[in-house]
Amino acid sequence: MTAVDEVDDEARTFFALRSAAPARTLSYGDHPAQVIDLYGDESAAPVVALLHGGFWRERYDRTHLAPLAAALAADLHRCVALVEYRRVGGGGGFPATFDDLAPALAALPGAGPVVLAGHSAGGHLALWAASRCPTAVSRVVGIAPVADLARAHELGLSDGAVAGLLGGAARVAERLDETDPMRMPAPAAPVVLLHGEADTDVPVELSRRYARAVGARLRELPGAGHYAPVTPGTRAYEALRTALTEA
Repeated sequence: MTAVDEVDDEARTFFALRSAAPARTLSYGDHPAQVIDLYGDESAAPVVALLHGGFWRERYDRTHLAPLAAALAADLHRCVALVEYRRVGGGGGFPATFDDLAPALAALPGAGPVVLAGHSAGGHLALWAASRCPTAVSRVVGIAPVADLARAHELGLSDGAVAGLLGGAARVAERLDETDPMRMPAPAAPVVLLHGEADTDVPVELSRRYARAVGARLRELPGAGHYAPVTPGTRAYEALRTALTEA
């Protein structure tokens, strides 16, 4: 089996996971996408807030990370809050997607800052939110994050997803200062990045660039692709569990 075959099998395994229903869902705004699914014990602190990926597009919603949220809630004995947000094609994009993050964090149960994690495009949003909402976040875990928007745009990731997020290719340059974690103050909270070395959706290069720029700690995952860290039962998932709980 080639490395490409292994990565393809990884994606098939991830998308074949059974969904998991939340304990309850709360709203943080009037839009249908402004909701948060809660898993586990809401009194168990700190809450882990989880932001899903999908290159910020409407057709990818939070449900594909429901198995991960349920597994983390059970394994960590924490409340895991799976956050939805407005996405491109459904009322999102710049600035609406970004505007959702502060009220979503403020609506989470419990008191005190949260552990904020995000996968892929959700990793980008987690890094952005940690810079903009420093008192709300105690730790950041970026999982294969789109940590460098300018470079992602140069690479044309996912058929120009960055341009779609920022309102078109002509608007990218003028909006990077407000949206690219590479151009923003480093989060006050500790930042850990997990990135598969075999990731073909979001190259590990983006995490390497961010880690060098802000001093984040990067753990590269040999042989892992884009979905291994968010697939319960994998070695990469164990690395995610550790990153979410270590001091």
